[in-house]
Amino acid sequence: MAIGAASTERTGEAQAARPLRLMALTHGEPSAANRAAILRLVDGVAMARPGADVSIAFVDARHRDVATALAQSVGDPEAIIVPLVLSAGFHVRTGLSRGIDRLAGKGATLAAPLGPDDRLAAVLAERIGSLDGADVSVVLAAAGSNDPRAVRECFETARRLGVRLGRPVTVGFIAAAIPRLPDAIEMLRAVHPHTRVLVAAYLLAPGAFYDAALLAGGDHVTDPLLMPDAPAPAQLVDLVLDRVEQTRAER
Repeated sequence: MAIGAASTERTGEAQAARPLRLMALTHGEPSAANRAAILRLVDGVAMARPGADVSIAFVDARHRDVATALAQSVGDPEAIIVPLVLSAGFHVRTGLSRGIDRLAGKGATLAAPLGPDDRLAAVLAERIGSLDGADVSVVLAAAGSNDPRAVRECFETARRLGVRLGRPVTVGFIAAAIPRLPDAIEMLRAVHPHTRVLVAAYLLAPGAFYDAALLAGGDHVTDPLLMPDAPAPAQLVDLVLDRVEQTRAER
């Protein structure tokens, strides 16, 4: 075997052996249901990569210094860190990025967030099911962010979901951005008085945001993307693995 080929093979083996750390950003202590749902995704990723070093860290996004929290949570010098967030808001673009900078020289790298992506729209559509002939208006319930880019990413997800459903999808935010979810629901009813409002929960797992979506006034609220009593959708497992491979390719 040529020396260059042997070197490339060893590099590939080293990349494949890098620890994978999934980073869940919570708002307060995660509930038992939230933690169990997230662990379903960890299990799915680990099963897809037998023998790989896969684990999860939960970081409270209310903590002012997310960077420090990340640095304290990840001790692996060569880890690939995948943030389990649906859009790249402040905590990813600023907090986690600064945390990676503090690990500079150790080799840890931060992957892109999960969304927007067609696979997320596919899972949302599966949660909704068939709407043929139904007088239903769909609103995408997103957590919300102060970062305009993250807000735009949620609208992009609504667009992709609308393409799959063959109908427009409104966006309502639970916090930090407008329109707020109850206002979006009220607006749909004002424009379409006889419609049923279906709330598509664009939320990774059960928790405080999902509880707020349930109370926002919709006629039906879909399950979040991950549930504690069901395996993680294959699309989400595939999405996490894609983020890992993208990070390896860019290194």
